[in-house]
Amino acid sequence: MLNVSKASDISFADGKIQQSVAGGVGVITFNNPEKRNAMSLDMWEGLGHALIELRDDPDVRVVIMVGAGDKAFVSGADISQFEKTRHNAEAAEEYAKRSVAQRALLADYPKPTIACIRGFCLGGGMQVAMLADIRIAAENSQFGIPAAKLGIAYGYDGLKHLVSLVGPSWARLLMYTGMRIDSAEAGRIGLVDRVVPDAELWNATLDIARTISSNAPLAIQAAKITIAQVLKDPDQRDMDAIKQIGIACMDSEDFREGRRAFMEKRKPQFSGR
Repeated sequence: MLNVSKASDISFADGKIQQSVAGGVGVITFNNPEKRNAMSLDMWEGLGHALIELRDDPDVRVVIMVGAGDKAFVSGADISQFEKTRHNAEAAEEYAKRSVAQRALLADYPKPTIACIRGFCLGGGMQVAMLADIRIAAENSQFGIPAAKLGIAYGYDGLKHLVSLVGPSWARLLMYTGMRIDSAEAGRIGLVDRVVPDAELWNATLDIARTISSNAPLAIQAAKITIAQVLKDPDQRDMDAIKQIGIACMDSEDFREGRRAFMEKRKPQFSGR
């Protein structure tokens, strides 16, 4: 899908999680199109491996997550596994333990993340998308959390992110009914950040990713850290972290490069230092 030469290609979970890198942009693809990219435990663990690889790659400045095919971003959890992995409270707790590390990794990811959403984005797919920093959706997308239709309690973290994006009233409506909404409605209520025609989705997402990749990494990190602290309760905010990243930015070579480029009327070349 990435229309530039790939610097690396790696797969996990028997190929159901694919990873590539090009031009400062990392791409993670949920590659289970036969099941509309439904997430199995192996895929959750593969996602974690891919996130760590891209986190530790100094050439990667932003990460896009996308579903294979044209039917779904992620259509939810792989329900065919439920009889074995989530058939009662004890099994569900074990399932959660095995996927919690990956969700935490994405929630606290140090690099900007973008969900590129086409088709169905349901249940666990919503959880993945809501953990991303930015959500770009195609006009044909559908969103929903069918937990009430399956008798499942959607967890605290997922609902925390849902409420933070759409507010408590819309969170209640979505959760109580299990209804699906289209991308226009999702954009209107703040669940997604931008809606574009289906044919333009990938290029629109890639344009944003490349813009982010060309900007100063420390300045972006400062914004990410500060916004995360703003969303916390006042007594839980790490104001020292905000201060330290601010100092790092002002003392950085990138700040000097930004000033020089502005004065010389040229595009800056940021190094992340």
